[in-house]
Amino acid sequence: MFIDASTLDAAGTYRLLVGSVIPRPIAWVTSGVAPKPVNLAPFSSFAWVSQHPAMLGFTINRRPTGRKDTVRNIEEDREYVVNIAGEDMLEQLHSSSTWLGPEESEAELLGLELSPSRLVSVPRLARVPISMECVHERTIVFSPTGGEFVVGRVVGWHVSDDVMTGGRIDTELVRPLGRLAGPRYTRLGEITELPPVPGG
Repeated sequence: MFIDASTLDAAGTYRLLVGSVIPRPIAWVTSGVAPKPVNLAPFSSFAWVSQHPAMLGFTINRRPTGRKDTVRNIEEDREYVVNIAGEDMLEQLHSSSTWLGPEESEAELLGLELSPSRLVSVPRLARVPISMECVHERTIVFSPTGGEFVVGRVVGWHVSDDVMTGGRIDTELVRPLGRLAGPRYTRLGEITELPPVPGG
C-alpha cells in the first residue's frame, strides 16, 4: 500500500504518524506557577533536541476550543517540569489527559503528591523516578492545525537514588512507559546490549 501524503486530512495524517513513530517516550509535564493550579498533562511527541545545554522539545496540539493550558502556562511563566513516569503510574498518567478547565488541577484530581522544585517555581511530581526542571526557550509553530513545538532548557534534574547504578540512570530500574497509537501504551521489554561501534 502506498499513501500519498497530499491526499490526507489532518486526522488521517495523525493516525499514520502515531502508528509509525513508535514507541514514543512520554513527557508528563507540570506547569503553572501559584496562585494558578498545577496543570498536569502527558505529551508523547517528545525528544531531546540539544545535548549541551540539555534541551527538550515536545509538541502540543490545539484543542477545538483553542490552545491547551500547558502551552499558555509555559509561555506566561517561562518554566515547567518534565516528569518521567514509571510503569506503576500508567493509570494516573493516562487519566491526566482528562479535559479540565484552567482553574482545575489534574494532579489534585488524581491525588498525586507534588514536591517543590529547586530552580523553578513549578512543582514536580513526588513519586516519579525522574523530573527535569526546565525554562522555556521558544515555541515553534509548524502548522495551522496547531502543532506547537515547545523547547525548554533543563536547569536541574531530580533522579531517584533507586534508579541509579554506577553514576548512571538505569533504564531497567526506571521502567519507563511508551506510547503507541490510540489509548495504548507499552512497558519496557527485552533489552539487547551490543558492543560499542568504533568511532560511533
